[in-house]
Formats: sequence, structure tokens, C-alpha cells
Amino acid sequence: MNAFLLSIHVLAAILAIGPVAVAASMFPSAARLASDDPKKAATVQVLHRTTRVYAVIGVLVPVFGIATGARMGVLGDTWLIVSLTLTVAAAGILVAFILPGQNRLVDALGSDQRPVGSSRLAMTTGIFNLLWAAVVVLMIYRPGSTTGVGL
Repeated sequence: MNAFLLSIHVLAAILAIGPVAVAASMFPSAARLASDDPKKAATVQVLHRTTRVYAVIGVLVPVFGIATGARMGVLGDTWLIVSLTLTVAAAGILVAFILPGQNRLVDALGSDQRPVGSSRLAMTTGIFNLLWAAVVVLMIYRPGSTTGVGL
């Protein structure tokens, strides 16, 4: 059962968080290009929709991660607590800054105003991605692990 839960957790991370990371990273430069070429606005809208939809699906990642951790008896381990904290921080950045920032830029494309804030959005997305990278490292390294994996 542990292997099954871990497999679902890893698949959910790859298939849900991966698209969010890629779409969110591509969005700021696509928004800058679309501000000069209205025909490119559709790309920006698709990237925003992709970020939004996969963010909702991404909720499965910590759900299966917690289930796996509970089954393995490691919920109290420091590496898992740090990973969950980083996951909550990444989710907070996504919900509080990235999605609203994308939404503002998409709305600005349909109006006469010039979209602003793509540089800040790019930086925020970079922080989001770094948080996920740290979580991945913790998931693989797992300090104190008896699996023999570690630095």
C-alpha cells in the first residue's frame, strides 16, 4: 500500500505541479509579447487557464503526500514538516500573488491600459518554483532516512 500511495503522490506531483510551474513561468513573457500583439492574447489566456486548473488538481499532491507519510509513520519527521511548510508557502504564493497577478494582466490585455506587473509576477513565479524544487530535494534526500539515499 505504501508503494501505491507514494506512486500516486509522485504522479500527482509530476502531472499537476509540473504544468503549473511551466505555465506560470511562461506567462509573464507571453503577457509582455501580447501587450504588443493582440493576436497573442489567446496564448496568455490559455497559460492562465492552465495555471488555474492544474493548481486545483495540485491539491492532490499534499493529500496523497500526507496519506503516504501517515502510512509510513513519518508525519513527525522534520524533513516532512519542512516539506509541508514549503508546500503551504508555495500554495499561498500561487493563490495570493500568481493567480491574481495573471488575472490582472489578462484583464488588462482586453482593455486600453497597458499591462504592468509582469516582472514582479516573473519573480514571484521563480520563488514559487524554487520552493517546489526545495520540496523535491527534501522528498528525495529525506534526512535521517534508512533507505540509503542521502548526501
